[in-house]
Amino acid sequence: MKQGTEDAPQPFASDAVDRPDASDVLTPAQKATLAILVALSCSHLLNDSVQALIPSIYPLLKKSFDLDFTQVGLITFTFQMTGSIFQPVIGLYTDRRPQPFSLALGMAMTLCGVIFLAFAPSYPAVIAAAAMVGVGSAIFHPEASRIARLASGGRHGFAQSLFQVGGNAGSALGPLLAALIVVPYGQRHILWFSLAALLGIVILTLVGRWYRNQISLGLTHAVQRASHRGPLPRRTLGISIAILLALVFSKYFYLVSMSSYYTFYLIAKFHLSVQQSQLYLFVFLSAVALGTIVGGPVGDRIGRKRVIWVSILGAAPFSLALPHASLAWTVFLSVIIGFVLASAFAAILVYATELVPGRVGLIAGLFFGFAFGMAGIGAAVLGKLADMTSITFVYQVCAYLPLIGLLTGFLPNLEANPESIRS
Repeated sequence: MKQGTEDAPQPFASDAVDRPDASDVLTPAQKATLAILVALSCSHLLNDSVQALIPSIYPLLKKSFDLDFTQVGLITFTFQMTGSIFQPVIGLYTDRRPQPFSLALGMAMTLCGVIFLAFAPSYPAVIAAAAMVGVGSAIFHPEASRIARLASGGRHGFAQSLFQVGGNAGSALGPLLAALIVVPYGQRHILWFSLAALLGIVILTLVGRWYRNQISLGLTHAVQRASHRGPLPRRTLGISIAILLALVFSKYFYLVSMSSYYTFYLIAKFHLSVQQSQLYLFVFLSAVALGTIVGGPVGDRIGRKRVIWVSILGAAPFSLALPHASLAWTVFLSVIIGFVLASAFAAILVYATELVPGRVGLIAGLFFGFAFGMAGIGAAVLGKLADMTSITFVYQVCAYLPLIGLLTGFLPNLEANPESIRS
């Protein structure tokens, strides 16, 4: 294996991938970059557990401030749309001027949002706190995705999945912690989540130091040069990005129907308590976390497009059956849907960065931002739909969203060039 700047940041270099006996021992450099991936995943867990706290306490906020479903949806709309608007801008800026300690700054903004939410005296104050959390996430995601790619050693799907599974695990833990800490004792106990944000600041400060060293060595530019491939025709590129965004729309519109309204659906249809419904939400979100960690490595092996096919369209039979199922079958189907849908995003994001090489921050910001935006708009639209009809009708409509996965057939086959997957 060559020694040089382009090999230095690679924790899973080609020798270790191709020869099983070489993977048993990691060099200090490889261990260091693997540690960075784990640190990013842990900080993503902390960030998204705080973010997941907000929809998890909707029943509490709905009762405390006498909100309707439209107002509940607007809370999600606020923190998702602030993330959606700022992430592409931040990603584009950091493509040109990397900011090693911006991750810790983003977590500090999240910390402010948690503290404000714990003491929010009114609905407008809740909206302001949600906006702070959204801005914190907007700062965090694009640069964290870039660092994950830098530390990937060419296994971009694995690195992106490991990074994202932390977020999914945090999204699963948020409702569970809310059920145990906040719901029984009240709004002020949200303050306990500030400890998660403080720990995140410490971890991300250490990650920022490592990233600053990579910048000083010029390794970020070396990795970008190594990832370049011949550009696709402009029309093909535009159509491909549009299709990928449509797939993200279908995935996140459906997922927000679960994260924001699944508890209400279970309470209304099966007469569960708030705590029981949140435990079932935890089960669903745990399946999402598991699907995320599986999707990336599988994409590294069999190709991103195949994973996208299965993960979006494959959820359709189960989503169509869910509105007509008993409680036991509803829980089972939700697990299958969460697992299958979640495997898509890492594949979509890595596929998009292969379409537009050298613009990791912009692409990560665009897709994370669009995902946040769709989730925010979806929460508001579905909340209004629930007010106008019923919460059950919402799931009857959302059941058809995975059929948008049929658009995957129009994506170019990047696997025709094997190097485009590995680079």
